Amino acid sequence: MKSKSSLPPEAVRACTHHGFPPTRYFLAVDIGRQTTSLFVRPAAMAAPDRRHKLLKTLRCSTSKFGIGESAHSNTTPRGLHRVAEKIGGGWPVGTAFTTRKVTGFTWHGRPMAPITTRIFWLEGLEPGFNRGGNVDTYARYIYIHGTGNETTLGRPDSHGCVHLAAIDLMPLYDLLPEGTLVWIAER
Repeated sequence: MKSKSSLPPEAVRACTHHGFPPTRYFLAVDIGRQTTSLFVRPAAMAAPDRRHKLLKTLRCSTSKFGIGESAHSNTTPRGLHRVAEKIGGGWPVGTAFTTRKVTGFTWHGRPMAPITTRIFWLEGLEPGFNRGGNVDTYARYIYIHGTGNETTLGRPDSHGCVHLAAIDLMPLYDLLPEGTLVWIAER
């Protein structure tokens, strides 16, 4: 039996099936538990065991409309994704974004801004499931991002995206490069 600290087996199978070797850093979003887990594979010289290790688990929020991949559904898409773009570097915590542009600050007129602090724009990697056509995660503008209402973390509240607290999102933004793989599943 695999250790609970290793990557979810379904994520590893999806990586293998779609030809994407797991990246050094790997995020796994558990919709059922409303958590996001950060895994890291030790550097080659750091440890003989090259399996990913769980670094931390963070509270998150996914869609209050449920799970699904269809456009205009406001649901959180499942499956294998990668960080296609990072947006918001250099701006202070609480920066509010609309269409990925800075539109204000939570402490100055936008306290409940729906998209704040940093954005990881996700791209689906599974053709016909979360990539292409009516199910394309990137075209649906699905992000991992901050929110002006962090009291909702730990329960479904988004319109399809994954919300994280600014205190968790800021170091993740600095740590994770574009291309980092993200697995989103119900459990």
